[in-house]
Amino acid sequence: MARKPLMAGNWKMNNTYAEAVVLAQTISNNFDKHWTDSVDVLVCPPSIDLKPVNTVFEFDHQPIQIGAQNVYWEPKGAFTGEVSVPMLKDVHCTCSIVGHSERRGYFGETNEDVNRKVRALLDGGLYAVACVGESLSVRDEGGAEEFVCAQVRAAFAGLEPEEAGKCVVAYEPIWAIGTGRTATPEQAQDMCAAIRATLADMFGAETADEMRILYGGSMNVGNVEQLLAQPDIDGGLVGGASLKADQFVQLVKACL
Repeated sequence: MARKPLMAGNWKMNNTYAEAVVLAQTISNNFDKHWTDSVDVLVCPPSIDLKPVNTVFEFDHQPIQIGAQNVYWEPKGAFTGEVSVPMLKDVHCTCSIVGHSERRGYFGETNEDVNRKVRALLDGGLYAVACVGESLSVRDEGGAEEFVCAQVRAAFAGLEPEEAGKCVVAYEPIWAIGTGRTATPEQAQDMCAAIRATLADMFGAETADEMRILYGGSMNVGNVEQLLAQPDIDGGLVGGASLKADQFVQLVKACL
């Protein structure tokens, strides 16, 4: 089936309030709202920037989604520094990234944590962009596919097919994030195909065929067309290139 592409920008820990407004406004000024007939567009700023970025897009009537970079699974309570699903809904987020390799690597986030966050987002009416990916050592040892597919199974454990179908998977080979290295289109396709096969085993072929799988390892204007040409790659989760309005808009246009 033809899946609608999704181009998502992960701003990571970049942009003050004022810088976020400028970047959002520049994206908006160069964005044709009719593009979203053919591609969904998502911007994930730091939590402190969610409200002003959304205000820019809403004021300009731009159909650009905003999402969080992380979320906690409890709705409220004594969890200093965390952000809940109800808080994200209140500033009009549609989703949150969960399980990014930086969250796993720097902050000890586990597969079980990721699953709790996916569950909380769905229960709250949002969807998850669940990140999976292997380190260079895992790939070199020949265990990349087994490792990544185990992460997929863990992230979506206990879900019904209709719940899983609302979510997105982002494959991000850790060795290709922020390094300038990129998996070849063939490497990326092979892993995304394995991910889709795992989803089919868990939820059935129809649901797996509906779910979008993004590539998240140093996608840029130089490689986007080759990556998007692969049958199981349905867009990108973009880091560095999403911080430059002209580059991010070019990536969106590549999906048209």
